[in-house]
Amino acid sequence: MKALVCEQFGALDNLRLQSVSSPTPGPGQVVVQVHAASLNFPDVLMCQGKYQVKPPLPFSPGAEVAGVVCEVGAGVTDWQPGEAVMASTGYGALAEQCVVDAVRLARLPAGMSFAQASAMVVTYGTALHALRDCAGLQAGETVLVLGAAGGVGSAALQVARQMGARVIAAVSSEAKAALCRRQGVDAVLIYTEPAQLKSQIGALAGEGGVQVVFDPVGGNFALPAFRSLAWGGRYLVVGFAAGTIPAFPLNFALLQARRVLGVYWGEVIRRDPAAYQAVLRQLCDWVTAGLIAPVISAEIGLEQAVEGLKAIEARQVTGKVVVKFTDTD
Repeated sequence: MKALVCEQFGALDNLRLQSVSSPTPGPGQVVVQVHAASLNFPDVLMCQGKYQVKPPLPFSPGAEVAGVVCEVGAGVTDWQPGEAVMASTGYGALAEQCVVDAVRLARLPAGMSFAQASAMVVTYGTALHALRDCAGLQAGETVLVLGAAGGVGSAALQVARQMGARVIAAVSSEAKAALCRRQGVDAVLIYTEPAQLKSQIGALAGEGGVQVVFDPVGGNFALPAFRSLAWGGRYLVVGFAAGTIPAFPLNFALLQARRVLGVYWGEVIRRDPAAYQAVLRQLCDWVTAGLIAPVISAEIGLEQAVEGLKAIEARQVTGKVVVKFTDTD
């Protein structure tokens, strides 16, 4: 079978499309025939050896997948070959077949395409877990989403709106702002200078201020965003797409009783499969009801996956890039 393979950590140009042996499921695992897999920023970091998880070499990147069960391992009784599924894999999804722990699988609801499903598990799962489970977001509160046109940012916009929040999208260009407006957000700001961000947020948030900041970006914009939080505000640390990890003077937390909350959806999946399944059920309900929909900006073949990862690294992608392995949905 064909697979995109990382043989050494480093530049994305080191990735190679290779013919490899088909995988065999171990106890409690299944093999999925991949129909679609979407790309995420952690895939880039993992290939570079900069992510908190370092798979044993060689490996195939790709953390979320949708496809059809083609083989089950010992002890697997809930799944049968031929069932359409989606899953968080951690890595391994950028291959024609991949092995997945059975507890990570969820059934595709009727009407959901493989492309949609592959674009939902990681990013939308992260957004819902962060806003609902970590921040305890309440209807009527104001949420600021940094990097709001990216994969996880655009997911956070939709999830926050579905939870009844007032949503401010922060992006770096007018083109990205246009995408956010199409998502129905309440306000959009274009940030160019960290020194101006706090006043920009204040002008849009009004007297009530911002109760929750959703930050997958980090970098120099993190501190002014943190300082924009109202009394008792919650700051969600989702990632560091800017490439640098910010450091906060803790007095800014003390003086306004602000909280900093780490969001590690991948570890939640590993530690609490029941919580993972509950999040996916809620997301699937919203999708099938037409209340949310993954923003897919491009569908490409496996041969173009490296270029897709490079575009994500350069922060040129809006929404999600999906790698399709078949001509079907």
